[in-house]
Amino acid sequence: MRLRLALTTLALIALYPAARFGPALVTSSPPATADVPAMPPVAAAAEAAIPASPQLTAPAPAELAQTELAQTPAMEPAPTDTAAPEALQEEPPGPQERILVVTRGDTLAGLLDDAGVDSAEAHAAIDRLSRQFRPNLLRPGQEIAIRLAQGDEPALIEIEIEPEPGRTVRVVRQADGDWADSETIAPRSRYLVRAEGTVDGGLFPAMTRSGVPAGMALSLIRILGHQVDFQRDLQPGDSFSILFDRFRTNEGDILAHGEILKASLTMSGRTLEIWRHKNRAGDLGWYDSLGQSLRRSFMRTPLDGARVSSGFGPRRHPILGFNRMHQGIDFAAPTGTPIYAAADGVVISAKRERGYGLIVRIRHANGVETRYAHMSRFGRNIAGGRRVRQGAVIGAVGSTGMSTGPHLHYEIVVRGRAVNPARHVQPPVRLAGHDLRDFRARQARIARIADGFGSGDEVALAGN
Repeated sequence: MRLRLALTTLALIALYPAARFGPALVTSSPPATADVPAMPPVAAAAEAAIPASPQLTAPAPAELAQTELAQTPAMEPAPTDTAAPEALQEEPPGPQERILVVTRGDTLAGLLDDAGVDSAEAHAAIDRLSRQFRPNLLRPGQEIAIRLAQGDEPALIEIEIEPEPGRTVRVVRQADGDWADSETIAPRSRYLVRAEGTVDGGLFPAMTRSGVPAGMALSLIRILGHQVDFQRDLQPGDSFSILFDRFRTNEGDILAHGEILKASLTMSGRTLEIWRHKNRAGDLGWYDSLGQSLRRSFMRTPLDGARVSSGFGPRRHPILGFNRMHQGIDFAAPTGTPIYAAADGVVISAKRERGYGLIVRIRHANGVETRYAHMSRFGRNIAGGRRVRQGAVIGAVGSTGMSTGPHLHYEIVVRGRAVNPARHVQPPVRLAGHDLRDFRARQARIARIADGFGSGDEVALAGN
């Protein structure tokens, strides 16, 4: 009986909230919010009738709290956000990429110096790049891509240049500090293009309107200058037809224009055909339809797009006012128009001479001398003793000396006697043997490919 009453008493004590016996217990269940009902009267009377017994004394509240705390599992503290996960830690900055744009007078070394690159690094990189591309060939407007390692002082990692469409050269710093160079050529296809037109106001503008690139048109005019007097031979209504090659990417974008393969010029019913051909010795030249070289000992017109303003022979001098022998030909052209050496030779002098103004004299083989007067300036490095090739720029059109306007006064002197430049020509060289047979085969192949497509059309050529 005493044992059952003691157990009942312990059960009733456990029903009281833990808050009455001390601090709140840490448990995983929420605390009860309802009050515990009072003990029934019968139980209270029974409790009062039970004598105290040391063996069955209820544990003290502090002991009960310690017992429950010991039985409750320890709870681990919740993780905090004070330490960032290792994967989210900030990574070091990557290389910096920059684009340098070339302007007039710039050098690659100067551009790298402006970008903060160490001069020793720049020199080593440029030296390696020169194996693929000569930096002195950079043109205004060209872009140079560089990569720099981030740091207190930028370290050069890479240089990349596109010298021409579809061709990329680069140098990259290796792990050991040395530089490696490489070249990448984009896949391309070669096409044959035909351009045709009618002359109206000049051959050059007519060719560019028909789709011939400007540089190519100027080259063709210079080539035809061996055979054609553009002032006298070319008339409005004359026509031309040009075949040249063009390179495109696999997507069809134009990469570059190649070379003229054939050109024909019809003047007053007479047609002149010229063909580009390389002989077995590797010499590249221009030939007419019979295989005769267009290259003469002397050019008939030593500048492009000019008109004859005064011919060879007696005339009334426009400044002196009396008749005298005009010992050359005058070509009217805008100031600054390039003037070319009419033939291979050695510069005798380049200086100012009284009525001639700025004049260049060139000595050629067989006792021939050419003179170019009234220039506005001399060509680069043109001075006495310098050897020049036919077509080299020796100066620019001007109006120095006794002159009424910008023009070139051109003379040819043979053994001390002035001759008419328009008539000073020598027999051309003609292909023969294997070279002539190769030339004929090339003519037939190009004519066969070009047959059947018109102006502005293109046809794919085999190979690149």
